[in-house]
Amino acid sequence: MTSTRRAAWLVPTALIALTLIPMAGGALRLTDLAAGEVTPENARFFAAPVPVLLHILSAVLYCLGGAFQFTSTFRGPTHRRLGRVLVPAGLLMALTGLWMTLFHPYPEGDGDLLAAFRLVAGSTTVLALVLGFLAIRRRDVARHRAWMIRGYALAQGAGTQALVTIAWVLLVGPATGLTRTLLLGAAWVINAAAAEWLIREPHRRRRALYRSGRLERTA
Repeated sequence: MTSTRRAAWLVPTALIALTLIPMAGGALRLTDLAAGEVTPENARFFAAPVPVLLHILSAVLYCLGGAFQFTSTFRGPTHRRLGRVLVPAGLLMALTGLWMTLFHPYPEGDGDLLAAFRLVAGSTTVLALVLGFLAIRRRDVARHRAWMIRGYALAQGAGTQALVTIAWVLLVGPATGLTRTLLLGAAWVINAAAAEWLIREPHRRRRALYRSGRLERTA
């Protein structure tokens, strides 16, 4: 594999690695449901297991599959075919997440502020996917790209939340109560900021090329 091809796979590989963290949590949740042992911690999932199952499966599909959309290898027909699967998966993931936030009782340590964060993130993900889909229907590739990146960044919140929380615990100490809530919210902010940086990267590259061209002409 050439250095160019390796570089093209850096972002997808990092995103896949980020997905593995919540995937492990989802696998444990599915194991709990399959075992059938109800505890105070998982009782809310047994009360309505279908949204939980759909949320985990659609999130894994969306986050893993979406990572491949960031490489130039998946362009043209392959990109479009994968997108037709990922958009419904992303919508299902976000909508089931919203349902669980609204109708599941809060687990210990959660509260209204964290629920509000989740509602904002989930609703914005739905909006981004819908606007991205409508943009590509109009052949507006730039807006399609921007909205799909925003939606995917928010969907990857769980992985970033795990990293942020682990870093806090290692450097500061236990993350509980309001501290935990703010860390989880900060992870979505980090992902949203990263998305905006990535969206603007082509503009920065064009400006750099334009400036270098002007320097060559004046040299």
